[in-house]
Amino acid sequence: MSAIDSNKIAELGDKLRTLQAELRDLLEDSESAAGTVQLDQSKVGRLSRMDALQQQAMARAGLEQHKLRLMQVNQALAALETGDYGYCEECGKPIGLARLQARPESLCCIKCQSALEENS
Repeated sequence: MSAIDSNKIAELGDKLRTLQAELRDLLEDSESAAGTVQLDQSKVGRLSRMDALQQQAMARAGLEQHKLRLMQVNQALAALETGDYGYCEECGKPIGLARLQARPESLCCIKCQSALEENS
């Protein structure tokens, strides 16, 4: 049983499912934007091509971020199903409610997340 009451867990579960649907939509949109850049060089200049390539690179970075966040959301939903949601995967202590409300897909408490980021 999580340190957070069952009503809050249910709310966070709803938030996770909504976020999952939004991220799937964003992934669909991002995949088309990250596709191959094809410009007719006879009609556009070199700067337009460079701009298009930069936009493509930004779209690819966004796509990777959306994929990572969706993976985290899916992991959080799996933890919700098993009753492990709300506990840090590193130390096993409860994740703060404020953190879960801000980022419901959080798998680690602030302390462990900070340590993971420092070591990466």
